[in-house]
Amino acid sequence: MATSVLGQSVIASPLSRTRFTSSVFPSKYVLPLHRSSKMQVKCKAEGGDRDESPLSELTPPPSKKISSRPEDVLSFTGPGPERINGRLAMVGFVSAIAVEIFTGQDLFTQIANGGYMWFVRTSILFVVASLIPFSQGVGPGAKSDSFWNPDAEVWNGRAAMVGLVALAITEFIKGGALL
Repeated sequence: MATSVLGQSVIASPLSRTRFTSSVFPSKYVLPLHRSSKMQVKCKAEGGDRDESPLSELTPPPSKKISSRPEDVLSFTGPGPERINGRLAMVGFVSAIAVEIFTGQDLFTQIANGGYMWFVRTSILFVVASLIPFSQGVGPGAKSDSFWNPDAEVWNGRAAMVGLVALAITEFIKGGALL
């Protein structure tokens, strides 16, 4: 989606029209876009004419009640799976790199030499620790403007998942430790 939007904005940009579209796309396929600063959009609420600003009446939406049932927390669209998998991936990626630096063993050798049991123990600990707040009805919906917020944890977990898979594929193709 982001790539599509970026590509469309590059193609439609007046600066890129001469050098990009002339060589890749014939000009008959690219519609000219003209920006007009005169265009204004106005909206009126149904049911009466009110002159006061709609921003003054904004109230935060009611917080969504988090279900504490395990089948809701661990469902496909629930808050648990991505956070738990992300936390495990963060721990796994950091520990895999640390063991590789200190021992020189690649990821597959680490797993074969007893790393599987460490993974199972750590997984159980993190799953239980992650489910405790959800069982009390506390969810990940708390928004914060600080650097450490729930969204940062989700994105760090996603990056760790990709990093762990990339490490395994790279070491498999290379045939040994990365470092």
